[in-house]
Amino acid sequence: MNKNMDNMYDVVIVGGGPAGLTAALYLARACYRVVVLEKERFGGQITITSEVVNFPGVFKTSGKALTDTMRKQAESFGAEFLLDKVTGLELKGDIKTIKTPSRELKAYGVLIATGAHPRKIGFAGEDEFQGRGVAYCATCDGEFFTDKEVFVIGGGFAAAEESVFLTKYAKKVNVILRKDDFSCAKATADEAKNNPKIHMIPNTILEEVSGDSALTRVKYTNIKTGETTIREAEAGDNFGVFSFAGYVPATGFIKGLIDLDENGYIICDRNLKTGIEGVYAAGDVCVKHLRQVVTATGDGALAATELERYASAMHEKLGIIPKAPERKSVSAVPAVGNEGQKAVENSSGDSLFTAEMLAQLNTVFERMEKSLILKVYTDDRQVSKELSAYMTELAELSDKLKVELITEAGEGVPCVKVHDQSGAYTGLAFHGVPGGHEFTSFVLGLYNAAGPGQPMAQEVKDRIGQIVSPVDMKIMVSLTCTMCPDLVVAAQRIAAENSMVRAEIFDLNHFPEMKDKYQVMSVPCMVINGGKPVFGKKDISQLLDLILQ
Repeated sequence: MNKNMDNMYDVVIVGGGPAGLTAALYLARACYRVVVLEKERFGGQITITSEVVNFPGVFKTSGKALTDTMRKQAESFGAEFLLDKVTGLELKGDIKTIKTPSRELKAYGVLIATGAHPRKIGFAGEDEFQGRGVAYCATCDGEFFTDKEVFVIGGGFAAAEESVFLTKYAKKVNVILRKDDFSCAKATADEAKNNPKIHMIPNTILEEVSGDSALTRVKYTNIKTGETTIREAEAGDNFGVFSFAGYVPATGFIKGLIDLDENGYIICDRNLKTGIEGVYAAGDVCVKHLRQVVTATGDGALAATELERYASAMHEKLGIIPKAPERKSVSAVPAVGNEGQKAVENSSGDSLFTAEMLAQLNTVFERMEKSLILKVYTDDRQVSKELSAYMTELAELSDKLKVELITEAGEGVPCVKVHDQSGAYTGLAFHGVPGGHEFTSFVLGLYNAAGPGQPMAQEVKDRIGQIVSPVDMKIMVSLTCTMCPDLVVAAQRIAAENSMVRAEIFDLNHFPEMKDKYQVMSVPCMVINGGKPVFGKKDISQLLDLILQ
């Protein structure tokens, strides 16, 4: 007997990196209903890699472009995507339950593809100087160390590749390796070793970093000779330390539910099945010898094929068949690395919004319940002209947006402040031009301010309601940072929900005085009520912990 349940899926995929995206593509293409749950950003760790040259069939692209295309492919076959965090799993039985703060999903199969996150080394001063000299993403933070000397810690693929990337900014890159040489492929290692700006320091461990407001002292020891070296930055200068010392699997949420090895990686058989019927794992979260995009996609394809068989057997056994995925036109999906997408032209004939951006905007505008006023404050600089044109063209796309242009010199200009239809300030503002990785977060901010906004669990709403004193959040970002939008979206969601909260975003490229004031050497950086800077991405629960502490 056929039955349909709105929250019933054939497979729920937890994790939106290359493994999860590939599995979603295979399952949706085979006409199974599948949803991908991702708590941070779709694409995974590879999105912070600026250059990918070893993915078969793609000569050269960025990690973000590659995974964006993977997602579009999966969406074209009807795969669904939810930006949400798993808070509970019930994996026993024929129908599994996956709980998030905003919903409860049912599925026959579950694929764990949560990947891994950068490992902290544990040297003295690592936590103290995170964001003030210690960083973990060259793409996000490399520009803060222009014409400075930096140290790269690690000996694998990431250390070799990112050390080369850092030479675009740094005057010198010192690579500290625990062993004699890199442990990655010779071609990758040679590119680093043959670069004249890169200096190798083998058989060495970093022991300590220190300084005052910035990192100015580095101490490291040769583990073969015992010789210790202390480097002091020249007066008025500072160092940068980038750590690429491996990863920690993101398996804390399934500890005790699935078998893990001593390092926390998921143990599964040759077909990627765990010890629980209908539960599989794929990608960097698994026990494996090589963690690369190509192996993750291979895992995703294999796990999806196995889950197809499992879901089909469950259809026959229980007679409950989830609704079929709705396909979209594949021709609408641009190719990897295609920067020449057809764009919508503004009145002057210049390209402003791509067709893909326009589709995203139209979807948001259709759902917005109330109108908004975008008050744009500008001076005579070129960036102000860009912001004015951007907001004017944006408002022309919907009758729910109105722009007011205001000429005003001073701090924080140019900026756009979002007001509700009565003229009241919503607490949301962007200083600079919200392009790059901040385009989507700005659009989500409009959606949250106009309502109904992104869904939230009642528990989260209750915590936001506990904020009864003014909260002023200043969040400093870079438009090239893939981790900044996570914090931005969380802050704006809270501000949209509670009138006591302000979330103002600053593109540091246009506000260097803020970078100097708070000694920002990593993004995102957040200052709450003028307090001590806090670095790193945060979800809404982590942000509320900081506000309510």
